[in-house]
Amino acid sequence: MPGSTAAENVQARLRGLLAMALSNRYGHLLVCASNKSEMAVGYATLYGDMAGGLALLKDVPKTLVYELAHWRNRQGEVIPPGTIARPPSAELKANQRDTDSLPAYDELDPILERLMDRQQDVAEIVRAGFAEATVRRVARMVARAEFKRRQSAPGIWVTSPQRRWSASRPLTNGYAE
Repeated sequence: MPGSTAAENVQARLRGLLAMALSNRYGHLLVCASNKSEMAVGYATLYGDMAGGLALLKDVPKTLVYELAHWRNRQGEVIPPGTIARPPSAELKANQRDTDSLPAYDELDPILERLMDRQQDVAEIVRAGFAEATVRRVARMVARAEFKRRQSAPGIWVTSPQRRWSASRPLTNGYAE
């Protein structure tokens, strides 16, 4: 198991377990740090980094998370600049980058916005200029991650239309094939 995705998930779950234990011990609410991009494609570990009672960034795409971090630091530095500057990573193995598993967020987020918020199909998104293979891959990831989104902490709707995008999607992923 060492070096496997299963081992990485154990690491994430241990962090989640410890964070929840501290939350319980001190009577505080654990805030889940997963963002809209990660939640949409399932790039999160159930009972690990998805642990928490409120997901403040649940409806905030990763690219906007970075914009908000830069904005916040212009008001007075509270986020270490190195944290913002380094490439996104789940930090579950050495030299890991989110782009090892996902399209770059500046490509992923516009596809997700069209797919989930505008309810466009693959053909419409491809006509808008996105690579078909990438769009199909993202659509498949979104479909397969529905079970994770249904178990995620409640969040605050910031960027999506007033409806929940998960409400009309089946829990199983076979429908998209």
